[in-house]
Amino acid sequence: MHPYVHAQRTPDKPALIMASGASLSYRELDERSNRVAHMLRDHGLSAGDRVALLLENSPRFFELCWGAQRSGIFYVCISTFLTRSDIAYIVQNSGARTLITSYAQHEIATDLANLVPTATNRLMMDGTVDGYLPYESTLDAYSGLCIDDEKTGGDMLYSSGTTGRPKGVFVRPRDSRIEAPTLVTELCQRLYDFDDQTCYLSPAPLYHAAPLRFSLTTQALGGTVVVMERFDPERYLQLLQTYHVTHTQLVPTMFSRLLKLPPAVRNKYDVSSLRTVIHAAAPCPVPIKERMIEWWGEIIWEYYSGTEANGFTSVSSSEWLQHKGTVGRALVGELRICDSSGALLPAHEPGTIYFAEGRRFEYHNDPVRTAQSRHPEHEEWTTLGDIGYVNDEGYLYLTDRRANVINSGGVHIYPQAAENLLIAHPHVLDAAVIGVPNEDFGEEVKAVVQPLRMEEAGPALADELIAYCRANLAHIQCPRSIDFVETLPRMPTGKLLKRLLRERYL
Repeated sequence: MHPYVHAQRTPDKPALIMASGASLSYRELDERSNRVAHMLRDHGLSAGDRVALLLENSPRFFELCWGAQRSGIFYVCISTFLTRSDIAYIVQNSGARTLITSYAQHEIATDLANLVPTATNRLMMDGTVDGYLPYESTLDAYSGLCIDDEKTGGDMLYSSGTTGRPKGVFVRPRDSRIEAPTLVTELCQRLYDFDDQTCYLSPAPLYHAAPLRFSLTTQALGGTVVVMERFDPERYLQLLQTYHVTHTQLVPTMFSRLLKLPPAVRNKYDVSSLRTVIHAAAPCPVPIKERMIEWWGEIIWEYYSGTEANGFTSVSSSEWLQHKGTVGRALVGELRICDSSGALLPAHEPGTIYFAEGRRFEYHNDPVRTAQSRHPEHEEWTTLGDIGYVNDEGYLYLTDRRANVINSGGVHIYPQAAENLLIAHPHVLDAAVIGVPNEDFGEEVKAVVQPLRMEEAGPALADELIAYCRANLAHIQCPRSIDFVETLPRMPTGKLLKRLLRERYL
């Protein structure tokens, strides 16, 4: 289960195809990842050290990750959408002494040279600026043969920063052998039938845990990864047809954008090669998922987990149709739902979601937030901060994140229900529901909506959407006002940066 195995068995098979046309065979991936391993060693990095990657989706992403993986080094993949201060914080907090970026990030990279002086080894691909070595010519100086002291490394990824400073998630590898399967690899084989015939289409940024880990799993098993530089709904359908894609992973906002393509566009592409479609990252509105299953068939799987991978739930389409809205039953860890004091709650009552007997993790150099992720009495129970409930059969339903709950006059309101309803409206492309200051009640419910056509924004559409909510939800859950924006601060991974919205109204 490693590209070096497939470099020997199927050397000319594509390990990677970029949507723009660039490709990388298994022979090339193996050789270039070996060069990366030698380069990192030459720069003084040994097993257990960190290398920071600040890159857009690029064919170079995979040689860097596999090069670090076979060196025992942990790669810290950083979102290019973060602020300079957050990027500098991640490089500093992770302890990375090597930073690799691209010319597309040269403005931020120039600042980082001063903000993070501890990252003494700095390389830039596709061009250079002062303080950075050229990646391509530097790499070419090293051998394409494997290093002598190969040992398993892995990712150390940072949370998206949706509720505060990004948190570095550190989990030690289970096995020192570089070809040993990861937990994600085992789950992909067991649940989703990943194998050497898999063609996996990744439409999301590779700095995010799920696209990166599922792509690397495909290559560990000898399949082919097709990577989009950025998501475009029609281009996505074209790639499904062109490469006879068998597996893919999306987020609910991508489902919504696909469904809002004109029917003539949606129907002109052949998607019959698809065997497994996976989605997660954010709750999916029930009407959106119903329409996707109607379009693509019962091949859609949902899971609930996080970068921390402390637990994992899963649900197939057939199960979901019997339990609409669920994110599945636990396959890794055991679900525990607790109130604010830590007491266990009965079925159907929402509370903080904990996983017992799950995978251990810690937030790097952050003992306070590591402690906050633990149950007050059972230190081995861990939470991602989400709220939900289980039914009598053990199916989990997400209610919202703890940080998103609106407190209006002492009543806790979960905005997810209104968001899911609004996103399903035919005149809405995206929506966020937040609490904004109210003199009498502390907070009131407001919706911030990205309309399908901006020219429709105005009082008439606002009144229509409020009436639509009141016809389908309890009045306390409905927005009292609606603002329209051209775009919401949603990351390409589908996560909504609500803290940025709330800051506008504070």
